[in-house]
Amino acid sequence: MIPGSRRHAQHIVYELARSIEERDRLTYDHCRRVAIYANRLARALGWTRSAARDLALAGLAHDLGKTWIGNSVLHKDSALSQDERLEMQRHPVIAARILEIYGAPAWLSDVVLHHHEAYEGSGYPDGLTGEQIPFGARILTVVDVFDALTSARPYKAAMSVAEARDWITGHAPSHFDPQVVAAFTALLEASPKFMIAPQQEPPEPLETPPGM
Repeated sequence: MIPGSRRHAQHIVYELARSIEERDRLTYDHCRRVAIYANRLARALGWTRSAARDLALAGLAHDLGKTWIGNSVLHKDSALSQDERLEMQRHPVIAARILEIYGAPAWLSDVVLHHHEAYEGSGYPDGLTGEQIPFGARILTVVDVFDALTSARPYKAAMSVAEARDWITGHAPSHFDPQVVAAFTALLEASPKFMIAPQQEPPEPLETPPGM
């Protein structure tokens, strides 16, 4: 297996995904859905099949850093305090560092690192704006938020697909890349069964590139 190759990246991510599953099933299931959504949205944006599969790997690993966040924060059933929010915001940096330690390619750790950046610069960890944010991260941001909005949590009810779509479109271009949002809303219109129910195990086995 050649370091830096696609096969090597897959091996790293699949192994780390199993550690996410062992640590927190809710986070793992979220990552699986985000990986599948990212693949589909990337294809809708004209990405090649292989590039979309690569982005799905980033989706599968994007919340890896949450495995290092304490349960009192990760599983809190009410709004986070300011200090707890700052602790939670460390997770992209932690994930990127873990990926780098395991020898993942730079593009993969870079997308994971920046999936919480906001298009107008209010995101984290680096406050990047617009096209400073890796394109893959801009895609992940949209599908990550979509899955969070449509998933029930102890402190909130799940939104419908229409409600989540309207929330996302209402926050572009302040938070999201308008190009990505336009492609995403078109994909939702074209795919009425786009959403994977949070209680439903995605049909793709882990060994298959997510979303294919």
